[in-house]
Amino acid sequence: MLSVIVDAQGAEDRLAGLFAALTPAAVEGLVREVLVAGAAKTELGAEAVEAICKDMGAEEVGDLPAAVAQSKSDWVLVLPAAIRFRDGWVERLRDHLAAGPADALVRGQREGGLFAKRPAGVLTRRETASGLAGLDALLRKLDRRARRLD
Repeated sequence: MLSVIVDAQGAEDRLAGLFAALTPAAVEGLVREVLVAGAAKTELGAEAVEAICKDMGAEEVGDLPAAVAQSKSDWVLVLPAAIRFRDGWVERLRDHLAAGPADALVRGQREGGLFAKRPAGVLTRRETASGLAGLDALLRKLDRRARRLD
């Protein structure tokens, strides 16, 4: 089972959509917990972020390093709040884990046109993610060696 860490920085308004997309993985027993890091709570409002997390059974934590330290699983799936998964992502994740977990990039759907950057998250061991300041640093660290789960 995985600890999912959501980097909500700047995309707090996308949390509800991501939580809905994570539900099938939780139902299949792949997700142990969801931790939300970096929620600034500006535009959406502190109460709204808190309510969304409470409704979905997620826990708010300060920042990504704190979330990694607090995570309960050996493997963490670190995602940006803005990611939207492509069809079949739960099956690809399940198959990847069944084959023996290894670092992987989890890329979402492209939004904003043909040349828009695809949002990406990372599946990695908790100790690999610890000490890194944010999701971008983790993506840079694993970019060339991690398998892609598209």
